[in-house]
Amino acid sequence: MSYIPTLDEAYEILKKYNKDEFHLKHGKIVSGVMGYFAKEHDPEYTEYWKVVGLLHDLDFELYPEEHCIKSQEIMKELGLEEGIIHATASHGFGITVDIKPELYMEKILYAVDELTGLIGAVAIMRPSKSVSDLEVKSVMKKYKTTNFAAGCSRDVINKGADMLGMELTELIDKTIQAMRSLIPEMDL
Repeated sequence: MSYIPTLDEAYEILKKYNKDEFHLKHGKIVSGVMGYFAKEHDPEYTEYWKVVGLLHDLDFELYPEEHCIKSQEIMKELGLEEGIIHATASHGFGITVDIKPELYMEKILYAVDELTGLIGAVAIMRPSKSVSDLEVKSVMKKYKTTNFAAGCSRDVINKGADMLGMELTELIDKTIQAMRSLIPEMDL
């Protein structure tokens, strides 16, 4: 019998497999960004999108070499609903798994996971250390500097924008707006 955890239950699951504050915060940020996009595209399922965002890197801290592979096993053992398992695994498409993002929600996750990291890295370089006054042009400038936040794959971000049929600047703008919506609780 599979189930869909509440947001609180999903966070407890995340904390069971992740102790590093960075990973926990990243999960919360991606969850919040997913919720922002859900309000526009799938408002009835906003919490579901947020749960997917929260759990997307469930296995990364303990099993970085098996990212998006081990999480499927863990989630199946926990009895999580298949849609959550597929959605979270699909953000590793072309990197660690061949599970393609099919649903719009999955494409959003694929696109914003890396992008939130890049935007966060740009934001902390600013005097405000916040996304509150961050503009797309500032992100684009750093985006083109490949050694800046080198761990954030520009290739994945570009593919994500393409999957969504969005211009890169539009995706960046919407993701900045989504991250702004998390202030002050996420201290962005």
